[in-house]
Amino acid sequence: MEQRNLGNTGPATAAIGLGCMGMSGMYGPADRAEGIATIHAALDAGVTLLDTGDFYGMGHNEMLIGEAVKGLSRDSYQLSVKFGAMRDPAGGWSTYDARPEAVKNFLAYSLQRLGAEYIDVYRPSRLDPDVPIEETIGAIAEMVKAGYVRHIGLSEMGAETIRRAAAVHPICDLQIEYSLISRGPEEAIFPTTRELGIGVTAYGVLSRGLISGHWRKDASRAGDFRAMSPRFQAGNVDANLALVDALQVVAAAKGATVAQIAIAWVAAQGRDIVPLVGARRRDRLSEALGALDVVLSAADLAAIEHAVPKGAAAGDRYPTPLMAHLDSEQG
Repeated sequence: MEQRNLGNTGPATAAIGLGCMGMSGMYGPADRAEGIATIHAALDAGVTLLDTGDFYGMGHNEMLIGEAVKGLSRDSYQLSVKFGAMRDPAGGWSTYDARPEAVKNFLAYSLQRLGAEYIDVYRPSRLDPDVPIEETIGAIAEMVKAGYVRHIGLSEMGAETIRRAAAVHPICDLQIEYSLISRGPEEAIFPTTRELGIGVTAYGVLSRGLISGHWRKDASRAGDFRAMSPRFQAGNVDANLALVDALQVVAAAKGATVAQIAIAWVAAQGRDIVPLVGARRRDRLSEALGALDVVLSAADLAAIEHAVPKGAAAGDRYPTPLMAHLDSEQG
């Protein structure tokens, strides 16, 4: 599989990574056995980067990944872990904790759940408004020196914060939502990461399934947080699915699926970008990996832009105030 580097200082990784969040119930009920089988299928296909967060399923996702990779050569896969989001026993969300002492505590638990001696890329999930980013990065840097972390990443940070973080320790990549209908990072964030030699791992490349070609208006089930998202709600969802219909015409002309076109478009925006696909089933993974075979010409890219113009999506990006105030949303 094609390799891309996570920035100037990070490791080489496969051109597509696997986002494992959906295997722990964030999009409704999940099948543990199928999740593990999907991770195995991804690794067998050449995917190397497995992305998770210690708060996905309150540790469930890390334990699932730990089970999936048990016995495998440690250099055959890479672990990307986000930390800091605080939850309660009912599964609710509250705030973030990125204090230096919390960083080390979260890391210790992640290493245990994953069954790992080190994490390849460790990153605060969001900016903690009460803790200077320099203190958070400084604490992770200590863990790099101690051998528990290989590289430091960021998630959903704005341009100024990225600069401040990079002044403390080299940052290999920024994880951020980026897709045909979520193009905010193009304005100030991507110019900053490129100036500093920081890579991008792009999540939500199918807009949480909205532009996968498989979404239906009645698809939300219990436990699926998309039901709260304005982009999936009445009025907005009809307008957004009309964009998907237009994209379907482009996909058909290329002999590809809508999902493959959407993923290929993200990958075509720069070799510094590694799309994360959130497949939780082997059939969806196989479809997503087919995007690697889709070569988009200048004419194809123009047709895609015509089908889904920048800013055309209806509904805001995030379902809760907790996420609406992301540092990356501030520029």
